[in-house]
Amino acid sequence: MEQPHPRSHEESVRVEAPPEAVYDLVSDITRTGEWSPVCTACWWDDEDRAGRVGAWFTGRNQTPERTWETRSVVVAAERGREFAWLVGDGFVRWGFRLEPDGDATTLTESWEFLPAGIAMFEQKFGDDASAQIADRTQQALDGIPRTLAALKRIAEG
Repeated sequence: MEQPHPRSHEESVRVEAPPEAVYDLVSDITRTGEWSPVCTACWWDDEDRAGRVGAWFTGRNQTPERTWETRSVVVAAERGREFAWLVGDGFVRWGFRLEPDGDATTLTESWEFLPAGIAMFEQKFGDDASAQIADRTQQALDGIPRTLAALKRIAEG
């Protein structure tokens, strides 16, 4: 029997910068291409609501196999504490939590493949859904430590 794939994951890194400064970096989605191994660019669809809960943005993603765009909505935007968004119609939740650690910050990136996303993949990909879900899961597992390392380098630079 095939092992079920994890549907959520998070990792943390200590960043030598205050939480507010780290938040200002991670919440600036227009800079995502600087640290994400898959998302090469993002832009606000609601420029007047940029960075606030309810604001929509589009991300362009690229792997060696394909390029695609997703729309996401900000679901948490608390400066110095948390910035998070839902992809599509509640398919995946990505986020950053920030906790003060002396003069530094513990930055945690989280990812969760939500039930609506699993259902959408099953409908869209049929018998290939499990392999597609495994592929997206592996991208998240590989990407989170790379993203955190890049954010640390940028924030401390």
